[in-house]
Amino acid sequence: MYQGFYNLTSGMLTQSRNLNVISNNMVNVQTAGYKRDKMVSTTFQEEMLYRTGKRYKENPEELATTSKIRTAERTYVNYEQGGFDVTDGIFDFALADKGFFCIDTPMGVRYTRNGSFCVDDEGYLSLNGMGRVQGSDGQPIAIESENIAVDGRGNIQVSVPVEGGSEEGGSTMEVRELGSLRVVDFEDYEQLHKEDYGLYSTNQAAQNVENPSVVWRTLERSNVDMVEEMTSMMSSQRALQSAAQVLKMYDQVLSKAASDVGRL
Repeated sequence: MYQGFYNLTSGMLTQSRNLNVISNNMVNVQTAGYKRDKMVSTTFQEEMLYRTGKRYKENPEELATTSKIRTAERTYVNYEQGGFDVTDGIFDFALADKGFFCIDTPMGVRYTRNGSFCVDDEGYLSLNGMGRVQGSDGQPIAIESENIAVDGRGNIQVSVPVEGGSEEGGSTMEVRELGSLRVVDFEDYEQLHKEDYGLYSTNQAAQNVENPSVVWRTLERSNVDMVEEMTSMMSSQRALQSAAQVLKMYDQVLSKAASDVGRL
């Protein structure tokens, strides 16, 4: 009887944590570059059951291994590539291969797959509210004009008019290099720490990707499967509700035993 309390209560706590992970995935289904989480549960404090005689306890017979508690082991991040949405936004970028953009934040350099950038008040390419985007030289990229073009390696060029550049005395367009997006990768994704707003941090040394595959005017969709998340959510909710109902029955049985049977 008492073991049932451990089983049911730990199951309710585990399902509650799983629902938190699932709901976070569903909330970020429209977040560019978001990678879905998956919680994995495990048993805790396994014990061996033995069968012995009523009077003589020699030579016990092993029956099975049991555990009273189920708990969350850890949360894994699925780094599988998401699909692409063509946005036509001149500051939207997506990575078609492994790697991360580098963002200078107040907490230090952070990494992200979210390429929904903008230009801050001082004219630098930035991730809104987070920090400036690093160029291949480790410095922020200043955007001089919105008349930019970006190739498949993340090289950003701008066309600016030059006065007196033609024989008629008119202006011509001059192409300037503004910089290249810095894309890095890591040997062990398990050491990446997932933070808020799609950012990652790590103590690993970042390795520059020599030939990154950057898609301009496009954003990477999250890899969250809404149908799968809805199915998992309903399963967890039903398991949580079932455990709560059985736990209520246990409480009623013990109350009955203490109040009625105890008076006999």
